[in-house]
Amino acid sequence: MTEQTQLINIERLMNTIEESAKIGQLEQGGIGRLALTDEDKSMRDLFVHWLESTGLTVRVDDFGNIYGRREGKNPKAAAVLIGSHLDTQPEGGRYDGILGVLSGFEVLKVLHENEIELERPIELVCFTNEEGARFEPPILGAGGLAGVFSQDFVFTRQDKDGKVFLDELKRIGYHGAKDHRADNIYSYLELHIEQGPVLEHEKLDIGVVTGIQGMNWLEVKVTGQADHAGPTPMNMRKDSLMAAAKMIIEIKETIKKHDSEATVTVGRLSLLPNSINCVPGEVVFSVDIRHSVDAVREHLLGLLKQKIGMIAATEQVELEMNQIWETPASHFSSELIQCISESAEQLGYSHQQMISGAGHDAKYINEMAPTAMIFVPSVDGKSHCQEEFTRQEAIEKGANVLLNVVRKLAI
Repeated sequence: MTEQTQLINIERLMNTIEESAKIGQLEQGGIGRLALTDEDKSMRDLFVHWLESTGLTVRVDDFGNIYGRREGKNPKAAAVLIGSHLDTQPEGGRYDGILGVLSGFEVLKVLHENEIELERPIELVCFTNEEGARFEPPILGAGGLAGVFSQDFVFTRQDKDGKVFLDELKRIGYHGAKDHRADNIYSYLELHIEQGPVLEHEKLDIGVVTGIQGMNWLEVKVTGQADHAGPTPMNMRKDSLMAAAKMIIEIKETIKKHDSEATVTVGRLSLLPNSINCVPGEVVFSVDIRHSVDAVREHLLGLLKQKIGMIAATEQVELEMNQIWETPASHFSSELIQCISESAEQLGYSHQQMISGAGHDAKYINEMAPTAMIFVPSVDGKSHCQEEFTRQEAIEKGANVLLNVVRKLAI
C-alpha cells in the first residue's frame, strides 16, 4: 500500500445500508421502492438529511436528481462526480445501485472526518428512476441530464396507472431547478454490484468495467383467433400462444447458436382472453437483446425478426413488432479504467476488466464526461430480486477502491 491509501469505515457503511433497507422493506429482506413513490420520498428525505448533516451543499435539479457537493480548494475546477440510484425494482434487493450512492456517501464522510483537502470539488449524486420499473424507459434522470432524453419526454412519461412523471415528482417535493444540473464534470465513477456470477465464479475482488452492452427492447404482438377450448378442433385453431411459444424458443436457440456474448430475454408476457377454457386470441411479449458490439446486435436483431416472421406465417397468425427502446454500446475512459486497476493493485485486491451486461446511469453520463465503473461480486449472481446479496468484505473492498480513485482524481 502507498502512503496515500485511505480506508473506509465498513461498520458505518453497513449501518447506512441497513437504514436504507428499512424503507420499502419486504418480507424476505429485499426492498420495494419504486421511483417517485412515497417510499422513494422517504428515502430521499433521509438521504438529504445525511448530506446536510455532513456539511455538504445540497441541490436538486429539474429531473429530481439530488446532489451533495463538497467544495475543493479550487471551487471553479470541474468536479469529480460519484453516485448511482436509490430506487429499486418492485421486489428488488438492498444493494444494486444503492451501494453506489451509500458508498459514495461513506467516501465523503471519510474525507470530511479526516479533514482531507483536495483540489477539485466532489459531488455525490442520486439519479431519478434508473430502474425504469415504474416509468419507462429506464435511466431517465441520468438520460435527461445528459440530453439523451428531452425534458418534455421525461416529464410526460406515465406509469401503468396513468400517473405522470412530472406530477409525481412535484407531489413528493423533488422537482428542482434546471440550473441545478451538474454541468462541469471532470469525471464520473459508479460503484455497483456486478448483478452477475462472473466475479464470484472467478474468485475476484473487483471488476473494472470497460463499458456497457448496447440493447434493444421490442414488444411483439401475436394475434390469432380466440375460441372455445372444447368445440374448436386442434387443426382449425389459430392459437396465438402456441405461435408465441414457438417464437420464444426460436429466439433463445438463435442467439445461442450465433454468439456467445449476446443475451436475449423474454421477460414480460400477457394474453387475452386469459381464461383456462379459451384458446388465446392475442399474446404480447417483450424481447430484450444485448451485445457490446452494435453491429453484431443489429445483425442478431434482424435475424430474430426474420425468424419470428417465418413462424407467424407458418402458424397463420398476424404479427406486429414495435421497438420500445434502443441504446448503443458504451465504452468507458481508458484513463479511468487504468486508475481503477492501479488502485485495486495498490490495495492488494484481485481484479479483471469486464463488460457490463446491465444498463446503468454511467451509460449516459459517459456522454458528458470520462466515466468508468467498479463492480463487486454478487452472491450466486442474483440481482433484481429479494435474494440479492453482496458480502461485507466485498463491499469494503469496492468502497476502498472508490475512495482511493476519487482521491487520485480530485487531488
